[in-house]
Parts: sequence; C-alpha cells; structure tokens
Amino acid sequence: MRKVLAGPADRLPRPPYDVEIEPIFKALGGMPERYEVEKLRKDASARTQPLTNALLADKSVSVEDVFIPGPRHDLTVSIVRPVAITGDDHPCIFYVHGGALVAADRFAGLDTSVVWAREFNAITISVEYGRAPENWGTQPAEDCYAALLWAGKNLANLRIDPERLLLYGTSAGGGLAAAAALMIRDKGGPELCGLVLECAMLDDRNEKISSQQFSTGPFYNSTLNRFAWRCLLGERVGGSCVSEYEAPARAEDLSNLPPTFLDCATAEPFRDEIVAFASKLWEGGVQAELHVWPGGPHGYDRIVPTAPFAMLARQTRLAWIRRAFSQTS
Repeated sequence: MRKVLAGPADRLPRPPYDVEIEPIFKALGGMPERYEVEKLRKDASARTQPLTNALLADKSVSVEDVFIPGPRHDLTVSIVRPVAITGDDHPCIFYVHGGALVAADRFAGLDTSVVWAREFNAITISVEYGRAPENWGTQPAEDCYAALLWAGKNLANLRIDPERLLLYGTSAGGGLAAAAALMIRDKGGPELCGLVLECAMLDDRNEKISSQQFSTGPFYNSTLNRFAWRCLLGERVGGSCVSEYEAPARAEDLSNLPPTFLDCATAEPFRDEIVAFASKLWEGGVQAELHVWPGGPHGYDRIVPTAPFAMLARQTRLAWIRRAFSQTS
C-alpha cells in the first residue's frame, strides 16, 4: 500500500490553533489529494537535510557511525558525543526518530543532540531502524530493541553511565520507543532511567475524538496516520490481531515501565491516545508526567520553534530529563 486518497472531512469541532499557528495553517491550505511513500520520504529529506548538515558541521560534538548486528541484517547507529568529553561516564539518550513509520532517517531531529550535549554532557545514540512498508509488523521495533541491547552490552566501551541511560522517541519514534521499552520489560535488556515520548504515535485504530477532529488539514492528520499504519500492518490495521510491540496502545498492562514523560498538543490527532496511554501508565503504578500544550498541531516544535508554548515545551522536557539523570542511585 503506497498511496491513499484524502479522507473525509472532520466530523467534530476542533480546538483552536495558537495565534502563531493560524497564519501558517491558512498559508498552507488544504491537504494533498493522495499520500505516497516516495513523496513523504522526499519531503522529509528536504526538511531535515539542512539540520543534518548543521549537526555534522558543529564543532562542539563529534558524530560517528557504527554498524551493529540486527535481527535481520546489520543496523547503523550514529553516536553523537560532546567534544569536551570528560574522563567520567556520561549520561546517554538513546533516540528514535519520527517520520510516520515510513519516512526520515536517524538524523531527523538529531540536531537536538547538540542541546543534550551542552545541557547534560550527554552522549546520544540514534538507530537507523527499518521503515515501513519494506519493514512491517514488529520489525522496526525489533531493530530499536536490538540496538538498545547492543548499547547495553557496550556501555563501558561507549563510556556511558549504566544508571543514566534514557530512551527518547519522537512521533513514530515515540511509539517505537514505547514498544522497545515493553520489550525490555518482557524480554530483558538494559535498565532505563527514563522514557520520553514526545507527541508519540501509539494507536493504529484512529478511534479517539482527536483523530476525528483532525482527519484533514495541512499538518499531520489522521488520514495520513491511517496510511502510515497500513504501511506497517497491512490489512491487520485496526483489527484484533495487532500486538503491543506494533502499536503500544494495545498493551493491557503498562506496569514496570521506567518513569515516563509524555507530551502532545491540543490540535493534533494523537492527543487523546497519548492522554489514554498516560492514564494506563498511572493505572500500572508507573511514575508518569503528561503535558498537553494548547494550540499546537503535530510537530509544532519544528513548525513554530519560537512560539512561547513551543519554547516552554522544550524547557519542560529538558527539566524532566535533568531530573531523571539526577535521581539515579
């Protein structure tokens, strides 16, 4: 499934966009008539390449690519280290990129590793997981899990503090990070001091009110979301035969996961599934913190990075990570 026609109009009233989003919404106009994997990948590359170039040129960090064993073939991970590295072991953020499961690469969003290096003297590891539709079912999550197992076995060589390994996923990467955390809980793996799910893509069913409110529009919407999940799950999407390692919102039990930070915005299709996931974490006795930022679409942090609410969202994430790194034994 590589193309999908635009979906029906939104059936419910929407929460309003922030005043800084509204003119962008009007300028962008409507949604595409159809979604295609190839175009999504081309557009994602065009957006992220300048930021990737800036990261590779940044003199405050070094970037190393390493090839590691994967469940089906070798995987590539990029390791971003502060240049001013000390003799001590460093905190590490294991990062899983977004891209609707079908687009982008391990460098998408990895420019934030420069901030993490500056703020925490942290090492960042980002994995090139297999994208749908070439990789399907649990395979992308299995790639992330395999890379986490590799990191866990090589903490000393990588000069990573074993008590300060944090898993961080954005959008589709948030769903994969949640799935990988479940795999670590169920199958074993390195201990995580925290889990950050930034605007995470968790539920293949698209049944929540926010999915119905945002099925159209120029920002990420539930029509594109249905297409993305179908690329991963095929005809099983939305049905009864989907596991929590594919769509973490399917999990009945979220107990024994690490302390978790979740955020999203009010004007995006993932809002209600993220709120429900936070509630399920609390039900399981997990320490979880949830923020729902008013007026933002999905990806607001990149769309309007200087908007006051976007700046506050970044500051809040950094503060939570700082606490997670400082509360280890």
